[in-house]
Amino acid sequence: MKRFNLVRDPATLKRLLRFRRRRRAFWSLWLLIALFAVSLCSELICNDRPLYVRFEGRSFFPVFRFYPEDVFAANGKQTRPDYKSLNRAAAFRGKEGNFMLFPPVPYGPFESIDPDEIQPEDRVELSLAPIPQVCRLDVRRDFTVVRAVAAGFFFGTADANVPGLVLTEHWSLTPKIMRAVESRLANRASPALAARVFAARNPGRSARLSLSPFSPRSRPPQTVRIILRQPMEGAARKHSFLLDSGPAILKGDVSTWNGLAEPARRTLEEYVARAFEEPVFPPPLVSGDRKYQIDVRKDDVSWPHAPVRGHWLGIDSAGRDVLARILYGLRISMVFGFLLVAGSMIVGTVIGAVQGYYGGKVDITGQRLIEVWSAMPFLYVMILMGSIYGRGFALLLLCYGIFNWIGISYYIRGEFLKLRRQPFVDSARCMGISPHKIMLRHILPNALTPLITFLPFSLVGAIGALAALDYLGFGLPPPTPSWGQLLHQAQQFRWAWWLSLYPSLSLFAVMLLTVFVGEGVRDAYDPRPFSRME
Repeated sequence: MKRFNLVRDPATLKRLLRFRRRRRAFWSLWLLIALFAVSLCSELICNDRPLYVRFEGRSFFPVFRFYPEDVFAANGKQTRPDYKSLNRAAAFRGKEGNFMLFPPVPYGPFESIDPDEIQPEDRVELSLAPIPQVCRLDVRRDFTVVRAVAAGFFFGTADANVPGLVLTEHWSLTPKIMRAVESRLANRASPALAARVFAARNPGRSARLSLSPFSPRSRPPQTVRIILRQPMEGAARKHSFLLDSGPAILKGDVSTWNGLAEPARRTLEEYVARAFEEPVFPPPLVSGDRKYQIDVRKDDVSWPHAPVRGHWLGIDSAGRDVLARILYGLRISMVFGFLLVAGSMIVGTVIGAVQGYYGGKVDITGQRLIEVWSAMPFLYVMILMGSIYGRGFALLLLCYGIFNWIGISYYIRGEFLKLRRQPFVDSARCMGISPHKIMLRHILPNALTPLITFLPFSLVGAIGALAALDYLGFGLPPPTPSWGQLLHQAQQFRWAWWLSLYPSLSLFAVMLLTVFVGEGVRDAYDPRPFSRME
């Protein structure tokens, strides 16, 4: 019997041609291959070890080979040298011909960056948040103030001078307010009251007056408590400014800045000048008829840090370059996905083929065992295994792989159940061919459609599962580069937008390209031609 050749099979060639005609899938496949190839060369792109070192007439390749520190410093140490410190040392630079060639991104995925390498921007962010002035007054029947707290702003004098003043001489009270005060002094139940009052000598100035609910007491009160609050309509917006060491405004509403009183502006300028030397925590500031809470902050070097020159995708919470972490994380995700899919396909194909070919009791027993196995909680098994043996790439691959083959076994079982009664299988049995050869050489090549069409989508699921497990903290151990671990940092530092944006875009791009490839493979194996409804 002629052996089946998958590569030269006419049906396979037609499928390859149909796949090539799906340009989106075809170019997505090549782009995915290019990304994987780039990730395999991560050490040549992002690395804190130089590609080439020329030292005292000898050539060294630290990327491909380990050299102890003793080779360059002659100090007897057999540990890995700090090549960047060695490159800056006078002993290395002092001799002509000594040099190092670093990769385009001279930072490794595990390297903690020295904060002194980053030059912070020479600017200070100043925020002014308006605070409403609030005072508390205790007044008698003739509205003479007996006690006052923080009331100087509303009476135009110092707080200590307010007791003894008459409220009605400074603020125009409506008859409704006066009746409410009289009702309380008469010891009658009164509801809460809130009203706007205007200054007696400056009608353009207003305040919010409020009285709390009153219940009768055993003895009539001698005073009534009144609350005055400064209205904030149109002034409650927070104002932010960026200033340099001048200080000059780089960003912000200049008219608001110029509208501040001159003493208040000078005080703010003093705070900005001090912020370049030390942290500043200024108290609230009053400018005219407004009181502001001040926040002065200088963008010092701290982790995580926003993208800067040399670190184009930012720095994570441990001081590591995000670009290097993403590139190395791409390689780990792709390798994990390929290994998981390959292992799952092999195991699922073998078990499904045995069930489908023999059928009967073998099939029923296998199905019951698979149903019991699939009911086991994967995450609990992963937590248990990780707590016993520790987290690792091989353990994660094993734990996920022992559950991931179940789906593909169902499809292979169905294909074998359908094909085992075909005439070519009966002919092979009559010729005395062994069952395993019949399954491998005759039935399996005709049952590859589910394997090939589901492979890209299984790869998407594997990459997404690794990112999810790393995000939850049950995946690869730190400090392994991982997209999920970067997203976990983004949850802790929600203001660090680069920790969520770039890993999410990388994960989305890889999964989208893989889905495009899967759609192209599915269309290539569909014998029905496409038609578009106009």
